[in-house]
Amino acid sequence: MPTMSLCMIVRNEEDVLGRCLACMKEIADEIIIVDTGSIDKTKEIAAAYTDKIYDFIWIDDFAAARNFSFSKAVMDYIMWLDADDYIDIENQHKLLALKNSLDQKTDVVMMPYHVAFDQNDTPTFSYYRERLLKRSQQFVWNGAVHEAITPQGVIVYSEVAVRHKKCKVNDPNRNLKIFQKLLQEGKALDTRQKYYYARELYYHQQYSEAIDAFQDFFASPDRWIENSIGACLDLARCYEQLGEKDKALRSLFESFLYDRPRAEICCEIGFVKMQKKQYEQAIFWYECALDCGENAQNGGFSSIDCFGFIPYMQLCVCYDQLGEYTKACECNEKAGERKPDNENYLANKRYFQNKLREIANKEEV
Repeated sequence: MPTMSLCMIVRNEEDVLGRCLACMKEIADEIIIVDTGSIDKTKEIAAAYTDKIYDFIWIDDFAAARNFSFSKAVMDYIMWLDADDYIDIENQHKLLALKNSLDQKTDVVMMPYHVAFDQNDTPTFSYYRERLLKRSQQFVWNGAVHEAITPQGVIVYSEVAVRHKKCKVNDPNRNLKIFQKLLQEGKALDTRQKYYYARELYYHQQYSEAIDAFQDFFASPDRWIENSIGACLDLARCYEQLGEKDKALRSLFESFLYDRPRAEICCEIGFVKMQKKQYEQAIFWYECALDCGENAQNGGFSSIDCFGFIPYMQLCVCYDQLGEYTKACECNEKAGERKPDNENYLANKRYFQNKLREIANKEEV
């Protein structure tokens, strides 16, 4: 049975670190904590689980800190987590089973990373991350922000899911500040970093600057397909915020140059068409979203609601606007099958009950 090192970098994580370490204490063969400058009880909490606690002077470089943590590992495989990650009981059992049965020819295990949830704690946004890595392959993290390891060798996709849930709001400007510092120092961003820099600008509502940054990303020849598709979606949203709907549509359609349509792209086209009150066209694109199917293993970001709930809810609105109330009601019920406690679904349900009753009464008269 292969052994496992858990490697983490932390700073002022007293509110979540115990939750994370508790779920791994019976699975990891060693726990390595690299602290980058905590002034709370983070180290005290870590000490209850491990004596392998190291200090690392923070240099605005997540990859450097993670590589330092990996350098301390001695087990066969290295697993990484952030302090605000955790693994629920079901997935703890799955992870232990994976560890016990893992073919040691495996170099990388990809696992789903659930990062957003609805009111019922069901994941709504997810993507695969390189989560378990063979130490002998000497994988290296790259990127001062949004750091990553390029998966190589024998890659296995697992259904063991990691959940990411914060208990406090961190500095929302941290990543953008790091990018800006790199640029001010005259350092060139690689293609992946250009993509994430543009996204940070978009998140900060600096839409014109984000558009320029996305265009810089598209000028790079070595773009990853999923990042290119994601950039088309984010670029379109920048244009939407600036009221340039036709440019938004053009960006969304350009995503089809890279691969088959994604449900997220089709939903966004439908949304723009709804804004333009082109409801029949919007219906076409939301139905396309339903036909896309999910392929989480392509590595891209996956908005899970775009594969069912959102298209049906929006189809409900479109058919209602067209006066086709029976179809609208049917679509609302299909949305409700996916989220029976959703407030919008329930409000629609009451609305259509009254609407169809009114229509029935008029027909009787």
